[in-house]
Amino acid sequence: MAQISGLDAYKDAPSAEVKSTGRRMRVGIIGCGWIAESHADSYKRMDDVDIVALADIVPGKAEEFAKRMGIEGARYYDSGNALIDGEKELDCVSVCTYNRQHAPCTIYALDHGVNVLLEKPMCVTLDEAVEICRAEKRSGKVLSIGFQPRFDKNMKMVKEIVESGELGDVYYIQTGGGRRRGIPTPFGTTFIENETAGLGALADIGCYSLDMVLNAIGYPKPLTVTGYKSDFFGKDPKYYSGHPEYAKLFGVDDFAAAFVRLEGGIILDFRIAWAMHIDTPGDTIILGTKAGLRIPSTDCWNGSIGGPMKIYRTIGTTTVETEVPVLTGSGNLFDHKIRTFLDASRDGTAAPIPSSQILYNQAILDGIARSSDLGREIEIEIPEI
Repeated sequence: MAQISGLDAYKDAPSAEVKSTGRRMRVGIIGCGWIAESHADSYKRMDDVDIVALADIVPGKAEEFAKRMGIEGARYYDSGNALIDGEKELDCVSVCTYNRQHAPCTIYALDHGVNVLLEKPMCVTLDEAVEICRAEKRSGKVLSIGFQPRFDKNMKMVKEIVESGELGDVYYIQTGGGRRRGIPTPFGTTFIENETAGLGALADIGCYSLDMVLNAIGYPKPLTVTGYKSDFFGKDPKYYSGHPEYAKLFGVDDFAAAFVRLEGGIILDFRIAWAMHIDTPGDTIILGTKAGLRIPSTDCWNGSIGGPMKIYRTIGTTTVETEVPVLTGSGNLFDHKIRTFLDASRDGTAAPIPSSQILYNQAILDGIARSSDLGREIEIEIPEI
């Protein structure tokens, strides 16, 4: 399904030079679906890692995964908890389960003294995110969230531009993205069923879009949100070529939009889609009191940018546009994600993608869903961790 080829954007990039000669790390993978392949590939490229355990609730899936990925000597378990209980010398786990199991698997691992790399989205609800953060705090272990676009040079440039003061005080952001036709059913139905996913496009790729801009402006606290979500494409049997039964299983959103008020008087205008009748809902725009930044959208949200960025400002009475060239050579973003997590776990240093930030990301996702269900604006209240 070519329309969602961007999902593979991180799997085939050249390996980054991020290997370490430190002590060997014993790693487990919980959940042996599609995204776990990228984790396994990256772990195998690290010269100080042994994948010692695999877990999946589907009988035989962990064994088949090991064979397909060329992993030898691993032990197999039928649940994440069983893996944690069975591996007494485990250093780290990657939690690669479907969304609704992110929180319980992560909390159990942290409470048993294991460092966790948790795939995005962090979870489904704000309450779950709070409990994850509390488990991290009481465990003293490293918890990093799987936002590999942070390591892309262009994403770093967005943050550098904002932090340089070139834009002045940011007051409005328009962001989002998505696919014209890209509901991810080629990867099974766990993405589209409410019992497993909980959220659809909103969490699957919306969390990335939010992170790009929120990270750039320092992750201010969300205050209120007016949200909307729909499922017109997902519920239509005609959408699925040869698989009309998917429409009956579809229980999440395929489009979402929101108007979010952030601390500091910043307005966030957001929309995201798995399916729509246009190629993009628009470029990302960051407006400041001194200048504006336009970040071109991509055909399929893939963790980078769709072309050169432009900074718009006025000098005297003359309007000026400055093009920021696309930066290349970011390497394999998954390798960066894995390596930085391993180093933090080994050295006891700060998580590369801290949960304290992604907690706000999850609060917005949760707020959009709740606001849509209620049909009104809601306040976002984040309990103390």
